[in-house]
Amino acid sequence: MIGNVMVNYFSKHAAMGLPGLAPYPDVFAAALIMLLAGLLAYGVKESTTVNKIFTLVNILVLVFVIISGFIKGKIDNWYITEEMLQNVTAQLDNLTSSVNVTSVYGVGGFFPFGFEGTLAGAATCFYAFVGFDCIATTGEEVKNPQKSIPLGIVGSLLICFLAYCGVSAALTLMMPYYLLDLHSPLPVAFTYIGWGAAKYVVAVGSLCALSTSLLGSMFPMPRVLFAMARDGLMFKALRKVNVRQSPAVATISSGTVAAIMALLFDLKALVDMMSIGTLFAYTLVAICILILRYQESTSEENLFHTSPTPTFAFLKPPSYPTRETSKTVTTCTIFAVVVVVILSVFMMKAIQPLLQCEVWSLVCLSVILAVLILIILIIWRQPQNATRAPFMVPFLPLLPVVSVFINIYLMVQLGGDTWIRYAVWMAVGLLIYFGYGVRHSVQKQRLLNSQVNIETIEDKTEKDGAKVESST
Repeated sequence: MIGNVMVNYFSKHAAMGLPGLAPYPDVFAAALIMLLAGLLAYGVKESTTVNKIFTLVNILVLVFVIISGFIKGKIDNWYITEEMLQNVTAQLDNLTSSVNVTSVYGVGGFFPFGFEGTLAGAATCFYAFVGFDCIATTGEEVKNPQKSIPLGIVGSLLICFLAYCGVSAALTLMMPYYLLDLHSPLPVAFTYIGWGAAKYVVAVGSLCALSTSLLGSMFPMPRVLFAMARDGLMFKALRKVNVRQSPAVATISSGTVAAIMALLFDLKALVDMMSIGTLFAYTLVAICILILRYQESTSEENLFHTSPTPTFAFLKPPSYPTRETSKTVTTCTIFAVVVVVILSVFMMKAIQPLLQCEVWSLVCLSVILAVLILIILIIWRQPQNATRAPFMVPFLPLLPVVSVFINIYLMVQLGGDTWIRYAVWMAVGLLIYFGYGVRHSVQKQRLLNSQVNIETIEDKTEKDGAKVESST
């Protein structure tokens, strides 16, 4: 909007240029994050009101972009051939005759990079859909979670899907995809069709969209930190709330970390980090659902169950969950994750042979799928815990395993640099967990107390039995 003044100034006077870091410190991004973090810390109601206003402006701009694209767009832009690409791109300044046009711009047409390119893009664009997790993280504040959470998640995903597909279609109709600007495609596209003034409308809408996205991304994190601090896994200061019952300390802390990262690190690296972190978190959630749903029951029915366990008891388990069935599910879950990782890596490396239906690739895929299906059937045979929660995931164990597969498959699409950065980030988290969280865990104390109570009951039962025998 202001002619790249900040970019030019900071690139000249504060250039960094180190590997993994941004070309210059993004002061505007850091300031915007801290401003919104302060708004979130102040109260949920106020931040929700601002979010509604930004969302309304954003939707109006999106509708304007989609309608404009279908009015001014040309369907011919979806029928670009490889020969046309060779002729047009040879005239571009950023290409020389030695550059392989196909490797840069695909083969043209509506699906220029094929199925493999779409999956690689999905791993990066996954960050566009992470905002809906704030629906799940506010489950404790919902009156009717059984109805509200599924409707909210499905509704928000449908709206995001329509918005992103509509804007992508409008963009590629207005302007050939190989000419789109990577950093600011919408304003450039409107300049291309002769609607230069519209780029200011789009720029305002983009700022509102960024603010909405930031609010959506920053809203769940403080509540996760608050819940972890309440359970003793994070520092006690993070569980403090202000007079409006908002986790202010957790909000400011997470906002400060996010602002520092936005200030210093490259945007592509941050997007990939956000994608891989979210995908890994969703994978852990799916795994935990399997383990928790089949957890050992503490009912009196099997508290003192001591009958011998057959060798193949997992094929014909009892009607209620026991320690053995719980261990079976945990072991099968670990094997399922390993098989899913193998399946994901295999499909990524052998995507072309699979698409061409080569025999060896289909045989390998069938064997891996057969092992995975066998593991799922063993888990399905085990009894579930009878304890009911306000909202429970349906279609166990299939749905969590499918979720793990999709998440891991998208994760393996990301580059090696992203995995290295994420490994460092995970190391910091594990250091906090093993250095602080394990020793202060509330759940650990509950389990210890429960074990003590069970041992006390068993001792009392043995003493009562001894008294009966002696009196007899």
